[in-house]
Amino acid sequence: MPFVAAIVADALHEHYDPSLYGSLSMEWPDGFLVAADPHDVPVGFLLGVSQVEREARVLMFAVDRRHRTQGVGALLMDTFLDRSRARGFRRATLEVRVSNATAIRFYTRYQYSVIDLLRGYYSDGENGYQMARDLP
Repeated sequence: MPFVAAIVADALHEHYDPSLYGSLSMEWPDGFLVAADPHDVPVGFLLGVSQVEREARVLMFAVDRRHRTQGVGALLMDTFLDRSRARGFRRATLEVRVSNATAIRFYTRYQYSVIDLLRGYYSDGENGYQMARDLP
């Protein structure tokens, strides 16, 4: 999982114990998505979990900066939403830094809406937004 840790550190500005990714993905292995380039080098990932009944949560989602705007994030999000519906989830949620306008625009295109302000949510004290969408 070193590639996930590297992408998280660069894109999300967070640092977690690498064993966290494997342990979190065990509950719903199909919710841990990895996108790779033509040489099988990972370039993005989405870690989805379910902590509330009938609800999927994007716990972590990032694409290597050299591969952004190439459809990697869209592929990961489309796959996540399809797998969430297939599992019978009715809602999807996520958290995003209030300063991350690019991500907020991306999520808005996927019909996520801000439902709450999370004060001091991130390890550096930055606020976050909780966003959600229904899964028809």
